[in-house]
Amino acid sequence: MSQTWWRGAAIYQVYLRSFADGNGDGIGDLAGLRSRLPYLKDLGIDAVWLNPWYPSPMADGGYDVADYRDIEPVFGTLSEAERFIEEAHELDIKVIIDVVPNHSSTQSAWFKEALENPAARDRFWFADEPLNDWQSIFGGSAWTQVPDGQWYLHLFAPEQPDFNWTNPEVHQEFEDVLRFWFDRGVDGVRIDSAALLIKSDTKYEDLDEVHDVYRRWREVADEYGERILIGEVWLPDQERFARYLRPDELHTAFNFDFLSCPWDPAELRRVIDLTLTTHTPIGAPPTWVLSNHDVTRPVTRYGRADTTFAHGGRLHGTPSDLELGYRRARAAALLAMALPGSVYVYQGEELGLPEVEDLADELRQDPMYARSGGTNPGRDGCRVPLPWSGEEPPFGFGAGTPWLPQPEGWRKLTAEAQRTDLGSMLNLYRTALGLRRDLLGDGTLTWLPAEGDVLAFTRDSGLTSVTNLGPGPVPLPAGRLLLASGALEDGALPSDTTAWLARD
Repeated sequence: MSQTWWRGAAIYQVYLRSFADGNGDGIGDLAGLRSRLPYLKDLGIDAVWLNPWYPSPMADGGYDVADYRDIEPVFGTLSEAERFIEEAHELDIKVIIDVVPNHSSTQSAWFKEALENPAARDRFWFADEPLNDWQSIFGGSAWTQVPDGQWYLHLFAPEQPDFNWTNPEVHQEFEDVLRFWFDRGVDGVRIDSAALLIKSDTKYEDLDEVHDVYRRWREVADEYGERILIGEVWLPDQERFARYLRPDELHTAFNFDFLSCPWDPAELRRVIDLTLTTHTPIGAPPTWVLSNHDVTRPVTRYGRADTTFAHGGRLHGTPSDLELGYRRARAAALLAMALPGSVYVYQGEELGLPEVEDLADELRQDPMYARSGGTNPGRDGCRVPLPWSGEEPPFGFGAGTPWLPQPEGWRKLTAEAQRTDLGSMLNLYRTALGLRRDLLGDGTLTWLPAEGDVLAFTRDSGLTSVTNLGPGPVPLPAGRLLLASGALEDGALPSDTTAWLARD
């Protein structure tokens, strides 16, 4: 794999709790992940990105980190993590981990010390009274009072106190954390809430000083040769977004505009063009992603009358035509994989899993649900453990009862059931990722003339991608058909279908 592997990589997101359970306690772990590495190799991905695997009280699925230099015991041990990194590398799979620099856990050593000793509180945002009326992203006030009367800031859950990045100790701590994991062979880090670190009295997102942090992090990463920094940056202003991708800052950042784009040809074309216009002048590769651990799964979202995405469960439970959503999800997958840059696949996306929207309220664990008083169902529906094999739950996930229940209907969607079905979503992804490695990835695209609701472009290799978002079939341009997300109709491309063609 080249030194610039990340520019065109296919990266598979592992939500560890729900991937595979190796010890039978109902929770996914490193043992389960290690046992499934051959599956990931066979799928054709270049890297895995793991959500936080650190010791955590799990108030927010592990994003409340108690110790950045160890592994959550439910998931395994540090030595087991090191073996996983080695085994992934033996299969030529890179490893990317989450780093969470905006906030800690109330169970971290630093925060415990702050509670006991007010002189140690300047690593966090403490005040005698709330300094503003900011609201938590999870609902409710962003300020919580401690027993001695002071208040601390938490942009997320109360169990997630925000670090004070005006304190040099915080800067040094995270530089040391980066080195700790780079020393163990980690190939890159995904930076959670990357634009939120620096605060003023009136603002907490995208302050100019945050770029000083990432310029320093880039220096640390470059000490190790090829180690990459990936930002989770939600910003409506593309010019501000691009600043994070300057040559001495982050390597890539998540493309949330594409993720949240409706299934609409004009909007997709606009977002693709805007993305390329933002990235090309600074030499940064775009990223393309259809889903992750925070958003409604594509099969459900694309089956709705309203295919936009917004946080907050706005469309939760509204009718979805899953057959239509499945067809569109297949077409969207080929569209995303054909675009220049890197692509992310969230676990279960390759199986065509729908969102699980009928979880019992008492089983929901996402703090969004509790903090909203039950008005926001939270994100548990896209975090249900994967179905691997068999006819009934736990579908090969592990020997124990999974931490969230799997629908009975998933027997048709297990990896085992799909492996021998040439028309399955799994085999579509396997075939597409194989072709992508040879013919796509980093580079440029050239739009082709297309009528109606069609998106058509050609890539550097000569591969042409055509997506029909209109109501009826359309003729395909000249070329040899390599792959299509659905069957052609008398040689024409049906509605909600993507085809890849090679030059004759």
